[in-house]
Amino acid sequence: MPINIISEIQAGTLPDINTTQLFLMDVERFLDALPREPLFDLVVTSPPYNIGKEYENQIPLADYVAWQKRIIEKIYPRLKDNGSICWQVGNYVENGSITPLDIELAPIFKELNLHLRNRIIWHFGHGLHNKNRFSGRYEVIMWYTKSDTYTFNLDDVRVPAKYPGKRSYRGENKGKLSGNPKGKNPEDVWEVPNVKGNHVEKTNHPCQFPVGLIERLVLSLTNEGDLVFDPFSGVASSGVAALLHKRKFWGCEIMQDYINQGKDRLEQTVAGSIRYRPYDKPIYDAKTSALSKIPDEWKEINNENADI
Repeated sequence: MPINIISEIQAGTLPDINTTQLFLMDVERFLDALPREPLFDLVVTSPPYNIGKEYENQIPLADYVAWQKRIIEKIYPRLKDNGSICWQVGNYVENGSITPLDIELAPIFKELNLHLRNRIIWHFGHGLHNKNRFSGRYEVIMWYTKSDTYTFNLDDVRVPAKYPGKRSYRGENKGKLSGNPKGKNPEDVWEVPNVKGNHVEKTNHPCQFPVGLIERLVLSLTNEGDLVFDPFSGVASSGVAALLHKRKFWGCEIMQDYINQGKDRLEQTVAGSIRYRPYDKPIYDAKTSALSKIPDEWKEINNENADI
């Protein structure tokens, strides 16, 4: 299955909805060209955080929120009634002071009468160390639905129960196993390694989505054959997650280098050769590494300090 890169579409013209496509264009221009009709089963993205990365121009926070508002309002009529929007954001940072972007953007979704189902905490283990505040190690996925009738395949994303042998100790089910044989609900705090250092998915994108983070959203919030859209697709990690599980994907991106890498990754996914970290792979236990042992030099320093 060839992956096309499209740089121009005629206003009111609908691209082939049954084919995975990448669009090399500004997302507002792309959305304005689409018919105002329900197309997307899932919109999942991590927009620029307005912190001056190579793919964005930093602007006043109020202007940034207004820009996000325009895009979300244009997505809304193109989301199916049983569809979901997952907007993954971190913090806007100015002069060492943080502004959580989920708080700034929440009123936009509320004005559209979208329903917040979960505020998912994505916890990861690596990042820059801060000296003047605690180091940030989480970001937020705001999961909204357009209606009260929405796709949610919990059984497809259950995780092993902590105590599968636990039994009810009272009531009519006393003595019976109390859990679900398919596993437990994964809850709303997700431990997924971010794409740093020698991560198997690492490209030259500085803020890359881990495929595993999107896999769980794709599996739970869509069905096979559904269309997943990422308005800021970067190197197409959302597309990889979609294609791995027999969904279709549309992605918008303005950087030629990123969209070329995204195309390569999608083609590798179709060919079965993509390298990625699955969402259900256990988290590495750092205590098994020799590097987790306290160096002798530190032991000596700590002993000296204890004697003072």
